[in-house]
Amino acid sequence: MGGYRVSESVRRVIIALFAAIAGVVVVAAIVSLSRMPAPIWWVAFVGMLCAAALNVCWVHLGAEQHRSPVVSLPILVLPVLSAVITPLDAAGAIVIGVLLIVFARTRRVDVALYSAGLAGTGSAAAVAVLAGATASGLPDYAAAACAGATYVALVATIEYLRMQLVRPISSRTGPLVVPARLAVMILGCALVSALVVVFHNVGRVVSRDSSAFVISTLLAFTLAAVGIKLIGRVVTMRRRLTGLIAGAAALGAAGREDISAGRVQSGPEDDAEATARVLELLHGAVATTIGVEYVVIRDEPARTGEISAPMLLSETDLRYVVAGREPMGGVFTADDTSALNALARAAELAMSAHYNIGGLTARANTDPLTGLPNYRAFQAALANINDHRDYSEALAVLFLDLDDFKRLNDRHGHQSGDDLLRELGRRLRMIVRPSDVVARVGGDEFVVILTHLASLGEAKEIAERILETSVQPLTLGSSSYTPTLSIGLAYSAHRETDVSQLVQDADRAMLAIKKSRRRGGPANESSINISSHRSSQINDIIAHAIDEDLLELAFQPIVSLVTGQIWAFEALVRYNDPVLGPLSPPSIVEKAKGLGRMDALTRQVAVKAMAAAADFRLVEPRVTCMAINVEAGQIVPDRVGTFMEDLAGRYPGISLCLELNERSVARVTPAIRSQADRLRDLGLLIALDDYGSQDSSVDALVRMPMDILKIDRSLVDDLDDIRQREVLTALQGFGDNLEYSMIVEGVENEAMVRHLAAIGIRSAQGFHYGVPESFEKTLSRLERYGAASVVPADSLPIEPPVGAGTPAAAPAP
Repeated sequence: MGGYRVSESVRRVIIALFAAIAGVVVVAAIVSLSRMPAPIWWVAFVGMLCAAALNVCWVHLGAEQHRSPVVSLPILVLPVLSAVITPLDAAGAIVIGVLLIVFARTRRVDVALYSAGLAGTGSAAAVAVLAGATASGLPDYAAAACAGATYVALVATIEYLRMQLVRPISSRTGPLVVPARLAVMILGCALVSALVVVFHNVGRVVSRDSSAFVISTLLAFTLAAVGIKLIGRVVTMRRRLTGLIAGAAALGAAGREDISAGRVQSGPEDDAEATARVLELLHGAVATTIGVEYVVIRDEPARTGEISAPMLLSETDLRYVVAGREPMGGVFTADDTSALNALARAAELAMSAHYNIGGLTARANTDPLTGLPNYRAFQAALANINDHRDYSEALAVLFLDLDDFKRLNDRHGHQSGDDLLRELGRRLRMIVRPSDVVARVGGDEFVVILTHLASLGEAKEIAERILETSVQPLTLGSSSYTPTLSIGLAYSAHRETDVSQLVQDADRAMLAIKKSRRRGGPANESSINISSHRSSQINDIIAHAIDEDLLELAFQPIVSLVTGQIWAFEALVRYNDPVLGPLSPPSIVEKAKGLGRMDALTRQVAVKAMAAAADFRLVEPRVTCMAINVEAGQIVPDRVGTFMEDLAGRYPGISLCLELNERSVARVTPAIRSQADRLRDLGLLIALDDYGSQDSSVDALVRMPMDILKIDRSLVDDLDDIRQREVLTALQGFGDNLEYSMIVEGVENEAMVRHLAAIGIRSAQGFHYGVPESFEKTLSRLERYGAASVVPADSLPIEPPVGAGTPAAAPAP
């Protein structure tokens, strides 16, 4: 709310000055009219009513409603009344009408006196200009135009100065006066005043009774003003209704957003943030719905000229939403008060929902005995910490278990057991650092997440301090008790792709201590066991393999059911670590994503695959295509798109096919679709892979431009089922109409081949034609058997090699 730049005494002097001007004009008019006959009094009375009606039809001169000067046009009565009474008497009638209507609407003497004085000042100036213009020989319609323009200009100037000096408004976003609006008002008042005089001159010729004609004109003005006001009221009601709906929706959505974004916590900072967010929305809704100069939340209700609504910020904190409006911009109505109450109730409900859901969430995530996070909250915290830490930032999980806790309960009672758990929770909270997390995840089990670690030694040092503090003796009832703890520690040097493995390793390390005790180890000594956690080791291995270009490829044939010949191969990534042995292809891909090396992996696979294809083609010219797996988002130019264009250009006789798995296609953007079209224009093939797995839909067939649709093995696992055959037939029909080819994966025997051929399927892939083999074995096959789709059974391995599988089972590049 804006303050005042001048003192209250100066403000009173200004009001007194304008009241004096109004009084002078009114007294002069009454004295003059007292000498007139009674019919003239009736004319003046009707003119007063018309001025009152015109005064309630105002126009804001600024861009912000109720935060800028307003101008009304009671001066239009002046040229009409001047036909039967003096202009000064007409000005007096205008001032009385303004005084009465403003007081009736606002019930404020100061506002009514100021408004009447403002109208009197403007009217006196208009009378002076009218007299001067007439004396100078201007036509009466021109003189009336000058008088009307003078009134608007003077009133606008006074209002502008008042709002700048006496009542400044803070947080204004637009100009106080828009020049175009002011110009329209001045010219409009001048034009209407001139037209009134012309109309009156014409009417005076045909009318025998001048007074009756003037009254008729004034009544017409009054009806027009009432009509304009009614239209304005309808517009205001519509704006209020729209604002109420939008405001209530926004306030309701605030609570839902808190829930969906996970912001419904129980801490004071979260509550303060939620309250500030709701109050900000409330401010905007009130300003839009009612039209106000300011909205504030304070301890006391509305003062003079304001409206307010009580609102509970919490169960014990009662405040008031107070709205204020510029006094000259219109008084508040009962509808405004009702709208403010409705919005305050909506804000109350939004905050109540936050606190209620926040309380439920806190209870759902908190162990009631110790007040620590429970297992659910621990899982969420661990995942969040892992996902948002730097790759090189280490963390550790400690799994703590109380030994012989059941025996304690049996000997001393469950109350002693509860006391021990509460005390252990307190000690753990006391010893850990602010960034660490302590949770109770079971009856006598606790976990600690150690964050921002630099080394395993640091994690072990903190764990030893925790152990030392936790096993100090305590009193349970009348006896002393020394807890015995088993602690498993799992250390993670880098961001985990499967953070649950870290918890499992810490649990195993803790269980190893217990197993050691059962086998004769120290029974009454607390101890720590450090897990040889492998996930970080695998991260390092895969990062090293990608950085050093150590990845290998296996190739699986894609055959034509029409010719019985191999026409393409799919390249699948493999890596055999000297220590850990073969790593699963899905694990390689997932960890490459987590390590930020997915594009590097894809480029290496593509280079090796195309080089192998060139060698295959030298042996068997019918091999003309090489397929590799990529994510849809990778094909944009600044990732691997430009690289693939250049690579394909180096092998003009070989088609490079980019297989996009359907899950990644579900998140494509227009830029990705445009890039796919560009790659196809350059001769690359786009395939939609894994269709039929999970939640496949027809929408996927049209979302991405493609040349090939690869059917997942889950759609052909029982081709004796007519439904599967009908689906394949329909998809083949789609392909013929939409101009894409279809390849069925997972073909494992001749019976499946016969079914597919009968349906009309033209290409297939699967173990029936060969498991994925190394470059050397694939080249040897082509040299020995050429492009034959099936080789003699005695030349095939008895079992697929480790890590081999159909493309559906191994979604790696």
